[in-house]
Amino acid sequence: MRKFLKILHTVASCGLIGGLGCYMLLLIAAPQETPAAYADLRQSISAISRYVLLPSLGVALASGLFAMAAHPPFLDKGWVWIKAAMGVLMFILVLSAVGESANHAAGVSKKIAAGEATPAILDQALRKEWYALWVVMALSIANVVLGIWRPRRILPASQAAPSAGAVQPK
Repeated sequence: MRKFLKILHTVASCGLIGGLGCYMLLLIAAPQETPAAYADLRQSISAISRYVLLPSLGVALASGLFAMAAHPPFLDKGWVWIKAAMGVLMFILVLSAVGESANHAAGVSKKIAAGEATPAILDQALRKEWYALWVVMALSIANVVLGIWRPRRILPASQAAPSAGAVQPK
């Protein structure tokens, strides 16, 4: 069971980073000259989010938490708790910041097409979307690095540093 969860977690992490990469690539390279082209771009981003990004994130988070439960020694590792916290943070950021930024940008683009807003507002919305994407990507990569590196020096609070007067075993 432990190996299955590890493989599932790894594949889901690859899907998450790949989904973020596709999202970013579409923002950079997809045609956006006309309102119709921009609407198509937003539909493509929505599909990537719905079918790759969110499921991968959910599976990575769930499989990581199940792996902690299936392998009790993980509960004593500080890097595991850091990965869990970053996973929850990524989940919140993807659901709120990335999703909200994408929806806001799509709404602003409709207003621009209707002549109700200026393109400067869209530029500001896209800057927020890019910021959220880069933060989630950095957290995703840091999670993968922690999972591979598994540093021994990061300990939970219960094992962090002995008190000043404690005698160290030899």
